[in-house]
Amino acid sequence: MWPFWWKGASGFSAHSTAEQVTHGIDGTALTAIITGASSGIGEETTRVLALRGVHVVMAVRNTDSGNQVRAKILKDTPEAKIDVMKLDLSSMASVRSFASEFKSLDLPLNLLINNAGIMACPYTLSSDNIELQFATNHLGHFLLTNLLLDTMKKTANESNTEGRIVILSSEGHRYAYREGIRFDKINDEASYNTLQAYGQSKLCNILHATELARLFKEQGVNITANSLHPGSIMTNLLRYHSFINTLGNAVGKYVLKSIPQGAATTCYAALHPQAKGVSGEYLMDNNISSPNSQGKDTDLAKKLWEFSLSLTGEEEL
Repeated sequence: MWPFWWKGASGFSAHSTAEQVTHGIDGTALTAIITGASSGIGEETTRVLALRGVHVVMAVRNTDSGNQVRAKILKDTPEAKIDVMKLDLSSMASVRSFASEFKSLDLPLNLLINNAGIMACPYTLSSDNIELQFATNHLGHFLLTNLLLDTMKKTANESNTEGRIVILSSEGHRYAYREGIRFDKINDEASYNTLQAYGQSKLCNILHATELARLFKEQGVNITANSLHPGSIMTNLLRYHSFINTLGNAVGKYVLKSIPQGAATTCYAALHPQAKGVSGEYLMDNNISSPNSQGKDTDLAKKLWEFSLSLTGEEEL
């Protein structure tokens, strides 16, 4: 992460907040889905996009929490357009149900913000018998994106407005397993490492955006796809590591981003005019950055795409 005071080519820095990077932007013609929208970065992204007039659909595992956040935002911004829908990314059945319900509403879809995630949890299998971090952070979002692409393409074509897919990754992708993605050991409990498995899932997020961007360019689709690192922020992601959590709470205000700063790059990628036409990039601190060599590996991105298709039973776009 750049020093807080350093401003990149965008004119923004690590210190910039989500409200600052979207100041003056009118999003009233846009509809967005935000996963994991009921806490942390997702909650702030929902608040700021709604503040700018975007119709936000909060895709959340706990709808009670989602409705509480919705009520809080509406109290401050009564004109905000926010809906709450249930989505458990660790369950392919839940993802399919969400996508089906959303399509039945016949709403446009301009922005898909794949924000939700879990971090460094103990070895667990999802309801589909897939390692939980890979299933939640990557595979659920992969399936969700594929199921909603027809709606996004239709919206982009009919509105003549660029669609944008924003996928939250992390600098943690640099600490994945040595081989990056262990295709033949996704469910291997014996060699499972909580933080390396997290890094693997975050590398997948970058490669997902890379392959989406390639396919969109090849097909001439007016949709962009980018991944990003939001910054180091104290959220409930660290609940499985009590020591790190305690340390972060003690010194975080001096060295970590606030949640409004953490949500800034997401909001920049989703709404800012400077991001128009930018695709297949990795962003950090509201500027284009660079992932590690594995994050730039287009062959690895294609292999992950095929692997993910096989696990979800989806067909090519």
